[in-house]
Amino acid sequence: MKYVDFRKFTEENGAQPIYVFEGEEVYFREKGEALLKSKYVQQPLLDYVAFDGSTLKGEKLSSLVAAASSFPFVSEKWFVKVSEFYPTEKEYEQYIKPLFENPMPSVILFISNTSKEKAGGVSLSKEPNATFVDCGRSDEETIKRWIYLTMKKAGVVADGMTCDLIAAYCNYDMSRIAVETEKLLLCAETEGVSRLTDEMVRENVHPEIEYKVYELTNAISRGDRAGFIRILNDLTRKTTEIIPTLSMIASYFKSLYEIRVMKGSSASIAAALSMKEYAVRKSKEQASKFTQEALMEYYTAVYEAIAAVKCGELTPSAAVQRVSAKVLL
Repeated sequence: MKYVDFRKFTEENGAQPIYVFEGEEVYFREKGEALLKSKYVQQPLLDYVAFDGSTLKGEKLSSLVAAASSFPFVSEKWFVKVSEFYPTEKEYEQYIKPLFENPMPSVILFISNTSKEKAGGVSLSKEPNATFVDCGRSDEETIKRWIYLTMKKAGVVADGMTCDLIAAYCNYDMSRIAVETEKLLLCAETEGVSRLTDEMVRENVHPEIEYKVYELTNAISRGDRAGFIRILNDLTRKTTEIIPTLSMIASYFKSLYEIRVMKGSSASIAAALSMKEYAVRKSKEQASKFTQEALMEYYTAVYEAIAAVKCGELTPSAAVQRVSAKVLL
């Protein structure tokens, strides 16, 4: 199941003997652990133990087996966590198999892994009595749904467009989205409102630089000279930030150009460019507003301005002015 379904699953089904939380989103894995501990472990100091999976090799696996065969002292469950745990087929058969086939009813075995099984390893999520929770990089709809459900649980309504704005401002990073969602809920409570608006998001959430570059490019496509200059000035307010910002803008134009000329589905392009699929879809929409030639011209203009600064021909501030002049011709 996806993490967004985990809370409801827990409420309906109670504690399961073994959980395998697997994926790159650390936030989901940490929140899943916290939720289970809050429900079933009243005394973490007495009824919780954690292992580093990378140290559990060969006979050392016996310590994990012993821990997962224990009883709680005062809590409802004895909680055993093991992180980055990738046993081989042989290790599973020799040591771990009984834990999965006949788990202790008084124990929760919580496995937190960044990736799937290693080469030659066993897929723990497919073993008996394992409850698998997918914590992989969330797609756009999953993230928006998480924001919507979190708001709804707190009694605040947020429509799809507003949830999308929060996600975009945070560059779809779940750790930051969680923090900003909490902040927005506090704002809603302080202001005594039950509906979150786009205006509240814009007032309280500072956009990631990637989103500002996205807005900058939109201003170019609209021919919005004032908007372009306002956003660029905001991005390059500090002299020390000018070259890193221009480098990011150049890279963004380069990506748009590549996406504009590449053939195939968003999924295949995302794999080729090591990007998220929804980011490719957004970029496709934006790139379609420009010709291939225009995107290459914008990239070249920014790249040449950066090179001029490095060669001592321009100051950083003058480079910003040159970029503005060439892009807004």
